[in-house]
Amino acid sequence: MTVRTQITTTSPEETADLGRRFAATLTAGDVVLLAGRLGAGKTVFVSGVAEGLGIDEPVTSPSFILARSYRDGFLPLLHGDVYRLRTVAEFEDLDLVAEAEDGVLVIEWGEAVEGAVPPDHLVVRFSTTDADTRRITFEPHGSWETRDLGMLS
Repeated sequence: MTVRTQITTTSPEETADLGRRFAATLTAGDVVLLAGRLGAGKTVFVSGVAEGLGIDEPVTSPSFILARSYRDGFLPLLHGDVYRLRTVAEFEDLDLVAEAEDGVLVIEWGEAVEGAVPPDHLVVRFSTTDADTRRITFEPHGSWETRDLGMLS
């Protein structure tokens, strides 16, 4: 049975802080898919993850280049964005999962490629309730189901 964890943030700072706390749960080889509308807080969350991994470089959306790599932290972070891809085959051609196997792969708009990633992955869904409030739901798959994400609350 999949246990989902849901957290509400009320500012971009809280969303980034959640990302920083979430970084403590990550290990090499993890795949995290982010789902949510434009402006829902996905990149802000990844910025927090990067900070939590000890990455000093500012995180920006990789929408136009598809992926950015950050290697100066405790774990390397590969930040992908598949919004502009038209097919799963285009995603598979990028080989991001293999490229990130020594670190963490976080993919914005990841719901579009969920069938092309390993069965051990986490989906993080972002929904907005007003201008600042975000409902963030962590949906574990595979080995993620045995991790304690309740500590994020």
